[in-house]
Amino acid sequence: MTHITDLGVAAIRDGFRAGHFSAREVADAFNANVAAAGALNAFIVETPDHAIAAAEQADRDRAEGNLKPLSGVPIGMKDLFATKGVQTTAASHILEGFTPQYESTVSAKLWGAGAGMLGKLNLDQFAMGSSNETSYFGNVISPWRRPGDSAPLAPGGSSGGSSAAIAARLCPAATGTDTGGSIRQPAAFTGISGIKPTYGRCSRWGIVAFASSLDQAGPMANDVRDCAIMLENMAGFDPKDSTSLDLAVPNWEALLSGDLTGKKIGIPKEYRVDGMPAEIDALWEQGIQWLKDAGAEIVNVSLPHTKYALAAYYIVAPAEASSNLARYDGVRYGLRELPDGAGLQDMYAATRAAGFGAEVKRRIMIGTYVLSAGFYDAYYTQAQKVRTLIARDFDLAFQQCDLLLTPTAPSAAFALGEKSADPLAMYLNDVFTVPTSLAGLPAMSVPAGLDAQGLPLGLQIIGRALDEQGVLNAGLAIEERAGFTARAGKWW
Repeated sequence: MTHITDLGVAAIRDGFRAGHFSAREVADAFNANVAAAGALNAFIVETPDHAIAAAEQADRDRAEGNLKPLSGVPIGMKDLFATKGVQTTAASHILEGFTPQYESTVSAKLWGAGAGMLGKLNLDQFAMGSSNETSYFGNVISPWRRPGDSAPLAPGGSSGGSSAAIAARLCPAATGTDTGGSIRQPAAFTGISGIKPTYGRCSRWGIVAFASSLDQAGPMANDVRDCAIMLENMAGFDPKDSTSLDLAVPNWEALLSGDLTGKKIGIPKEYRVDGMPAEIDALWEQGIQWLKDAGAEIVNVSLPHTKYALAAYYIVAPAEASSNLARYDGVRYGLRELPDGAGLQDMYAATRAAGFGAEVKRRIMIGTYVLSAGFYDAYYTQAQKVRTLIARDFDLAFQQCDLLLTPTAPSAAFALGEKSADPLAMYLNDVFTVPTSLAGLPAMSVPAGLDAQGLPLGLQIIGRALDEQGVLNAGLAIEERAGFTARAGKWW
């Protein structure tokens, strides 16, 4: 018999409803896995009592015939979502010990749908990073290993705790946030699926802000169906978020289909970057064949401003971070450093110096610089113009096709420490994911194969605004043909 912790969201939901096991059995099994996997450092806070309370309520609801969409399903919550009564830190010392008295909209929706919380998942500090090495609470370690090599691997970032926990079967699904690729890149690194929906599909209220015009919540899970189920229960209009889209939430799971007959899939030539490993290019070609097999027509398209996307992103995102993180001043909540005889400005400086990590400080400094008098027009205004051109490129491409297929990341997972000394090398991890974020489009990574060292590689599907269904369907078509079943060997 398959162990409960090997099951995904749909299998747990359906098995629980059929009476194959109780919700309490599910919660106990995942709580045990979480407790046994401390070496991965995937969780900042473990909340077994929350998971058990939700499970016991689900068991009562089943007895009364009052089941909810996620009854019996425990999940992980990225520690960027405010959770009432449970510490929320954004993996930063400056928020250590902060316990919100309110619940983020996304987490409230999930608890309202019957899900239980196994804990708060580790991440790059304030979601700034591509390897989960910037957390104040220590690195997250991927459950994957290179054959014959014990070097700890990066689980991707910023949602590295989420990706590692799912890949290690510590939770069947988790929330993530994606500002420039922070759902899709870690999903690719750990052999799971993850979707960034259209900007505005999921409320940002109660999510610790990094870059407000880019941040978007989304689900991460073992497969496409589980992502669809999670997204249905995360999305929806929220009057507390001025960027929230006032639209009905589609029934994405019920409409899933791997038949792409009549669909046109665009292949952007600009994503064939210099130095890309041959095996990633080969996997991309394999993905094209899989989509042809699913009935799609392949067309070549151009996104000419792609080459400027990374530079534009690393102006826009730090600028918004500089503004958003100004609220952490030691006055109202979080860390306060007050040296003897210090004045207000001294307290600000001491608090931020002690509370923010090196990468956060770097991005605040970049953002403050590009917003400063004399440089605003030269950098920030130009970056916003480039952003508009990138969005226009996608609009023109979608006049020729329905979806785009690209690699998710330019490499498989790298060892922790391999790129941390070179910020530019780290930033290049997002070269394939950033353009979509700048345009606010839905995009998904699905596991499609292994590299020569046996590490997962992902393919990315990009859709028109609000076409999550098309993205999910293409992801399902790849998933059905790739037959990806590889799992990390248990070493922790």
